This record gives sequence, structure tokens and C-alpha cells, in this order.
Amino acid sequence: MQRPSFHILTTIVLGLWTVTGQADEPASATKPKIKALIVDGHSNHPWWETTPILRRILESSERFTVDVATAPKQLREVVNFAPDFTPYQVVMMNYNGDDSVTRTGSANWSESTQKALEDYVRGGGNLSIIHSANNSFPKWKEYNRMIGLGGWGYRSEKDGPYAYYKDNKLVRDDSPGVGGWHGTEHPFQVITREPEHPIMRGLPTVWMHARDELYSHLRGPGENMKILATAYSPRKYTGRNVDEPMVMVLTYGKGRVFHTAMGHGTYSMRCAGFVTLIQRGTEWAATGEVTIPVPKDFPAADTPRESGIFRQPPK
Repeated sequence: MQRPSFHILTTIVLGLWTVTGQADEPASATKPKIKALIVDGHSNHPWWETTPILRRILESSERFTVDVATAPKQLREVVNFAPDFTPYQVVMMNYNGDDSVTRTGSANWSESTQKALEDYVRGGGNLSIIHSANNSFPKWKEYNRMIGLGGWGYRSEKDGPYAYYKDNKLVRDDSPGVGGWHGTEHPFQVITREPEHPIMRGLPTVWMHARDELYSHLRGPGENMKILATAYSPRKYTGRNVDEPMVMVLTYGKGRVFHTAMGHGTYSMRCAGFVTLIQRGTEWAATGEVTIPVPKDFPAADTPRESGIFRQPPK
């Protein structure tokens, strides 16, 4: 049998190298960047520390350009705050303002700003809700429909049922009681509930998240909502021995919403699992698809792991 010539072998090898190189390159590298807006300025959490982390998480994926809109500081007054949401494909809420005047430091958005966000999402704009942003605006009906579940702000059974997993089944519980609780911060396992959703595809079934507040007793309308991941909240951390929702997606009108209850502090946000969810979840909200790959440093089931993006200089 005649041996293939050197030229033919070289062509085959180069062809294989080219195909492999294309396969290894994330699809996000060739797509136009997503315009994202982070809203901050009020919270019982240090937003001035966490917003730079969230911005770095998004920009490090090379999938996003990021602007920040910071609400002015006013106490117990309507905030004169009117960002233009329309140029952006996704708005990330790192904001915990209140619509009640009973909390020191609370601040309203004007009715026109509230309506602008409603119209933006209903018309096809998209949201990414981070941690205490689900504490915001307990009296704003449409905001609570957008986020699905919320806590604190005197939320109760009037605002909708609890949602959690028990015995691997989703429970919607109309029992009376407060909305929102957490115990002592600790690392905890996150359990994937919807492995075929684009955000979760390729993630482990169980992985360990870094120290964080494990939110429990979240309740709300939960319309058009799918819970993608949960975490077990045991009694020893003042939980209720059920699996609490940690990652959710919703639709509101033509808009998509990604919502995670994780992300209390900068140390929580440095977790490779959190970084991955924020990148992929926010991309899904903005576009309806996920091209950002699951990184090799994603946490295993027993040990949290810091994302490699924090061992590199910011871009």
C-alpha cells in the first residue's frame, strides 16, 4: 500500500489543528458585546465594594460592556433618579432601596422611574437580580412580579406563597409568615434542579459555594418562574430543613429575568461558581442563549474555589 505523502499528512494535521482551535474558542469571542447597566447606590450591603466585583465578573468574560448608574443618597424621600434603560440589553440590580419610610436610609424611586423599568422589561428589556435586590420595593407590585420571590420589607402571605423544594419536589406554601430570613454566613452546597437549562448545562449536580448568606423564607407571586438551583437550609443555621431557591429565571412580558439569592459580600462573589452563574445568567437574560463556557476551576462538591479571574489584572 502506498504511504500518504508528507504534504497530505501536513494538510490533515493542520486541518485537525484548525478544527480543534475553533472548537476550543468560546463562541462569545466572535459575538458583539452586550451592553449592561449596573444600578446601585442604596443598600444595607456595601454596594460600593460589590459593584466593582460584579463589573469585573461581566467584563472578564469579554462578552459585556458595563456602565453604572448610582442613585443619589437621600433619606426617606423620593429619589430624583431617572436612568435611561433603553440603550441596554440587560440591567443588573445591585440595589436595595425601599418604598417604605420606616427604614433609615430607605429611598423611593419616582413613579416615572418605576414605570420606565416596567416598560423596559415588558417591552423586551432584561434584568439580572443580585442577592439583596430581592429585598427592594416590597410595595411595588410589578417589581415583585419581575423578581418572582423577595424578602424583608414586611413581606408576608399577602405578597404570595413561599417557594422551596422538599423531598425533591417544588412546594408553593401559602402559610402565613414573614418573607425573608438568613442565619449565620457559611459555605453551602448548591444543587442543580434544571440541568438542561442553558445557564445550568454542563454544571455539576452539586457544588460548594463560598461563605455567604443563605436566604430562606423567600415568597412572592412566582409567576412564569423556574427554579434552576437550590441550597439546603438546616435548622442549625436557623433554616427550616428545606432546599431554598438560589437561582431562578422568569419572564415578564417580552423580557427575561435572571435572579440569584447569592452574593452577600465580595468574598461570596469571588467564588468560581458564583462568577460562572453571573456571567452565564446575565448573558441568558440579555440574549436568550449562553455561549460563555463553564471554567475548569468550577468548584467541586466539597470545596469552594476562588475564580481565576481574580488572579489576573482587571481588563
